[in-house]
Parts: sequence; structure tokens; C-alpha cells
Amino acid sequence: MDPKPVTIQVQKRSGSKYHTSIIGLATDLDLEKIMAYLKKKYKCNGFISNDLRSGEVITLTGDQKENVYRFLVSQQIYKKEEILTRGL
Repeated sequence: MDPKPVTIQVQKRSGSKYHTSIIGLATDLDLEKIMAYLKKKYKCNGFISNDLRSGEVITLTGDQKENVYRFLVSQQIYKKEEILTRGL
């Protein structure tokens, strides 16, 4: 069975503000460490929430879709074909 792809989703909040959600990350990853790195590297805020359908979701402020995509591929956490992007 193919692994479930991770989804990077950008949503518009209000005015010119956006937030980026990373959905479907593997349960064996240290999400706290990943989120802390992304927050520091890209100078944004973020939090981890627990969704009944999707499991744990990392949400970052701003449109961080390209940054998160490059991070997941460059660190060899996921391959390009295992990542879906949505929004903008």
C-alpha cells in the first residue's frame, strides 16, 4: 500500500493574511522539532493542533508553502511525489 501523501495547504485568513497547514505528517516524526526549526528559519509563528481526521497538523502564519516543500524534500523527509500542495 502506498504511504498517504503529506499535504501543504495555504488558506487566506483576512485581508492579506494567510496561514499554511502541513497535514498528514508521519507519526514517528518529531513535530515539535520540525515546527521549531521552521518558525526560526522563516521567522513566523506556528502551533500544532490535533484534528480527528488528519491527526496532528502543523500550522504556520503566512504563505510558507514553498519553504515547507523545499524543507521536506531537502531534508529527505519526503520525496517530491509524496507531497501535495493546495491553495494559492
